[in-house]
Amino acid sequence: MASSDIPDERQAAARITLGLLNAVDGDRAITQRRIAADLGIAVGLVNAYLKRCVNKGLIKVQQVPKRRYAYYLTPKGFAEKSRLTASYLFYSFDFFRQARASCEEALGVAAARGWKSLILIGRSDMAEIALVCALHHPLRIVALVDEGADGGEETFASLPLVSKIGAVAEPFDGALITDIAGAQAAHDAAMAELGAARVLVPNILVQAIAAPKKSGGET
Repeated sequence: MASSDIPDERQAAARITLGLLNAVDGDRAITQRRIAADLGIAVGLVNAYLKRCVNKGLIKVQQVPKRRYAYYLTPKGFAEKSRLTASYLFYSFDFFRQARASCEEALGVAAARGWKSLILIGRSDMAEIALVCALHHPLRIVALVDEGADGGEETFASLPLVSKIGAVAEPFDGALITDIAGAQAAHDAAMAELGAARVLVPNILVQAIAAPKKSGGET
């Protein structure tokens, strides 16, 4: 669905909510005035959205000394931030430019580590972009893992398509997350099976993953 198909009011509400969740995640002691300045909206509107997020269980508020407040994202808040980020990636006019730059950077990290082969996790436009970018690096993509693969489709852009990491036939050095809508789940599954040292996340997907440990192409 194109961004023009989404009512303007819904787009604005989602943009403000995402901006608020990102602000709170980045600085728990951030003030409403600072959030308003960063988002370019009135303080009263920030207050209204903040109350809405608290009522929905996305943000928790705790009073601290000097009559100030600290804000925390709840697990539900992290999930909503991930969902909104993933949804808006496709609506960004410069998505492909950002995606290509992010893939180039992540693949550069892989090459610097001495990796020779890797897998992609997540069937998406990001996976296709990563395949093109890999042509510029001394790396070979050996398979694409997507939990939605049902066995009927055997390939994706000439790559073997499997539903689980354990089903990849060839040896590989690491994995690159390319799942946009399910970035969090793909990341968690890869981390559990491969470990942090073998999982890379393109920068464009970092905000779609709750509390990433590192940025810059690394998870």
